[in-house]
Amino acid sequence: MYLKNIRLLQFKNYPKAEVQFSKDINCFVGLNGSGKTNLLDAIHYLCLTKSAINGLDNLNIQHEKDFFTVSGDFDLEGKSMEIRCVFESGKKKQLLQNGKAIDKMSEHIGLLPVVIIAPDDTQLITDGSEERRRFFDNMLCQMHKEYLDQMVRYQHFLKQRNALIKQFTETGKWNSDFIEPYDREIIQLSKSIAEKRKSFIKEYEPILKEYYDIISGNQEAITITYETLCLNENFEEEFKSISQKDFIMKRTNMGIHKDDFVFEINGYPIKKFGSQGQQKSFVIALKLAQFQIFQAHKKTKPILLLDDIFDKLDDGRIEKLMKLVADHQFGQLFITDARPERSKEILEKIDSEINFFLIEKGKVSAWNQ
Repeated sequence: MYLKNIRLLQFKNYPKAEVQFSKDINCFVGLNGSGKTNLLDAIHYLCLTKSAINGLDNLNIQHEKDFFTVSGDFDLEGKSMEIRCVFESGKKKQLLQNGKAIDKMSEHIGLLPVVIIAPDDTQLITDGSEERRRFFDNMLCQMHKEYLDQMVRYQHFLKQRNALIKQFTETGKWNSDFIEPYDREIIQLSKSIAEKRKSFIKEYEPILKEYYDIISGNQEAITITYETLCLNENFEEEFKSISQKDFIMKRTNMGIHKDDFVFEINGYPIKKFGSQGQQKSFVIALKLAQFQIFQAHKKTKPILLLDDIFDKLDDGRIEKLMKLVADHQFGQLFITDARPERSKEILEKIDSEINFFLIEKGKVSAWNQ
């Protein structure tokens, strides 16, 4: 699978652009703020129908405009597919596959697997549990439609239950009969989703360790622990026993939305005891393991987006990462860098078809210096 081209209209700082890509390596160079990351984000839109940066579609429309369009042609094992994403302020986002409108965005998720490695990825380690849940849930949703469907259902019932709890606090009375149907759904879905998460970590962790050893040079031992109450034998009773706490706090305080994934290095939390270098190595290993597991499940190499990665890694880690690229472990690769000469020096050592593009204030041109 690879992306043959992309067309942008009023997307972020691009009034209009059209770019043809190499099926191997594509490098976007230019000054900071020129639009390199925005181009990666447009690719992310085509794959996952959403931005990797801005949660609100409105924020991705060019200033003083009222809509954007992102479209591109993919090669899927020899078959061409055009993906077109259109968003207009105040209207529902549209997605079209070969000109046919897709009713639910969830139907598109998983068709075009993508992995992005970005400068702020260390938030997976340093921020709260929500970031880690989102990372693993996004992965599982791309791989398993059943998991995606269950997550959509869970979020729906959680929202409804929380709204009902707020009504109870306004009246000053808890009604067990009214809330019981929501309890039943959330309990059942929590058990099922937690089992899938637990099973996935068993598959994912060995791959993570393998990549971490490559990047760090077998320096430390790392682990992931999935923390959940949803697989406790008496989870249902525990869930219902904290209704008073839910009433006081006006929200649901138990379920898979409270789980966490604990990252450790040599038996200690990497968040507290890992150096910056160790944390960077861990995050890159997380993403490369994501790539590997997508490839195994989807039977195709995902698109890999590397945003400003040369600027955030030391020479040793860059060398190890580029060795993986040179060994053709990845498929189509998109890279951004603010220093063109550095990119050229690093990438010209690799035996692949490489296209360089110069980005200047939302304009894209070939760069062959």
